[in-house]
Amino acid sequence: MTASPTDRWTARPEGSNWGDFGPDDQIGRLNLITPERRRAAAAEVREGIAFCLSLPLDCPRHVELHPRRKSPEIGYFLRGDDPTMNYPMARVTPGQDDVVCDDKALISLQFSTQWDSLCHIGALHDGHGDGTRDVTYYNGYRAPDHICGPVDYLHGKAALPAPYGARALGIETMAATALQARGVMIDLFSHVGLERVAVGYDRLMSILEADAIEVETGDVLCFRTGFDRALLARYGDPRASFEQHRCAGLDGADERLQRWIDDSGVAALVSDNEAVEVLPPTSVPDGHGTHIPLHHLCLFKLGIPLGELFLLSDLADWLRAHGRARFLFTAPPLRLPGAVGSPVTGVGTV
Repeated sequence: MTASPTDRWTARPEGSNWGDFGPDDQIGRLNLITPERRRAAAAEVREGIAFCLSLPLDCPRHVELHPRRKSPEIGYFLRGDDPTMNYPMARVTPGQDDVVCDDKALISLQFSTQWDSLCHIGALHDGHGDGTRDVTYYNGYRAPDHICGPVDYLHGKAALPAPYGARALGIETMAATALQARGVMIDLFSHVGLERVAVGYDRLMSILEADAIEVETGDVLCFRTGFDRALLARYGDPRASFEQHRCAGLDGADERLQRWIDDSGVAALVSDNEAVEVLPPTSVPDGHGTHIPLHHLCLFKLGIPLGELFLLSDLADWLRAHGRARFLFTAPPLRLPGAVGSPVTGVGTV
């Protein structure tokens, strides 16, 4: 594939694949989930057993992973002054036997099990080689033209007009693909335990070799660290032992690991921890650079969606007990136009 410059950019970031899937592409490496790869994924279903891959939507509870993201608030619609909950329709039409419940929720779209869309993380980038760095996202989509917020932070916090949201790269572009592929479980927990271990290229390769795991183009890699069960233990009991940073994650600053992710052709990365990568990173740039290197690589440069806080341990245990690592992964996000992230109820079928 060759890069296709557009009016949005003429110089793409070093190591990126901008333009390789077309000048106006918005789904990145999800393009690699072809009908052939879906058929291969479906062939992994042998027992017909399905595993839920999502935490309860109000989990984490009794834990503050992100101070600005809040647990869902459930409410009820009103009929006049009456809450529509256990509402007898006879109040409207005498003689009716029907009873209605009708609710609503205020949710943080990236609170529990979630997808990061390709506009979740961008960077300051000089896309035309003229010395001007703009707020830029995957494939050269920019703010405020395509990703629209109420404030222009680069120009004196100037107020911008509504409507706000992602006019490109929104979560709905991922949802439209149906996001079904072959999942590959990489069981970090079984190799390093529930410990803060930054898994770089060498450690990852040794784990893949030990578990006889092969990764192919279009696969979704799922990294089980055991953090999901630690969250669920605290969810059920506020006295349960819990250390927020005690779990493994990918060493996003490892350049060999970055090259492997690029070369592997994987379509998405998923984990049961809160960021897929270990944060803060193992190395921090002096001057310009990213402090979230895996997010920068995947979301900004390569168009690889990231799934966080998935429930993986039950499926991982089953796969290990049966000498398997592959399964049918189904996890489309909400088809919510303009959103940057989304909760998801994923399913793993074996």
